[in-house]
Amino acid sequence: MNTPVTRSKWLVTAAVALLASAGSAQAALTTFSQSSLLPTSQLYTDLIGGGIGNVAVMTGGGSSPGIGNPSGRNDDGFALVNLDYTFSFFGASYTSFYANNNGNISFTQGNSAYIPSGPIGASIPTISAWFGDVDTRDTSSDVLHIRQDANQTILTWLNVGYYNAHGDKLNTFQMVIRGDDYAIPDGEGAIGFYWLAMPWESTNTSTTAAVGFGDGAGNAVVLEGSNEPGLNQVVAYKKTWFTTDLTPVDPNPVPEPGTLALLGLGLAGLLAGRRKLC
Repeated sequence: MNTPVTRSKWLVTAAVALLASAGSAQAALTTFSQSSLLPTSQLYTDLIGGGIGNVAVMTGGGSSPGIGNPSGRNDDGFALVNLDYTFSFFGASYTSFYANNNGNISFTQGNSAYIPSGPIGASIPTISAWFGDVDTRDTSSDVLHIRQDANQTILTWLNVGYYNAHGDKLNTFQMVIRGDDYAIPDGEGAIGFYWLAMPWESTNTSTTAAVGFGDGAGNAVVLEGSNEPGLNQVVAYKKTWFTTDLTPVDPNPVPEPGTLALLGLGLAGLLAGRRKLC
């Protein structure tokens, strides 16, 4: 593994920068608030049923990638995932991604990095549910699983250990991504993160982790507190969904004024009808 790099403390207010589009001349960093995380005691797959899918068999990576190992056990490996739909991210469209063992997915190429060295830790487009030094070689650890549904892919890092082959603490977290044509239910979004028990963040190589999105050119949207100690406690037993523009979804949106007006008319009509029956 490479020598750990020094990380700076990220800004914790979205007011300091607006998210720039991909290819912009000046990179921009924004954060989303910890208050956008909602309590949960279940993974998304627990809610919809059908299980967490197949073990991710690694096709490349660094350190001990476990290439071709049907058990999926590895350190710093990645697996190519082909999609039967189009997924849009930072203005680009993709029909495949790489599922990286270290808690993230990347586009255009796999990512063996294990320490976020920038806002989201990669020079390629990346989505991170928990970018930390995951290591599943210990037999107490489970591995990364991938489930492919129609227009939707679910990745589950189930009870995974940390470097160097430690299995005394095990994190469980999940990422959901949905194609451009997915009919999104109310209260959900195009991308979802779910976390259950998250007892570790420190490893033999790093002490913090990152959660969020990056376009590989420095533009990023990260969770408030990313790359700071205690992030595992922040996300434990939480969930959040994002729109296609990477804004957290409000699970209880306020109805539009026109909707409220129609609701009022409906109630007035209902009351009038009741009076006629009296």
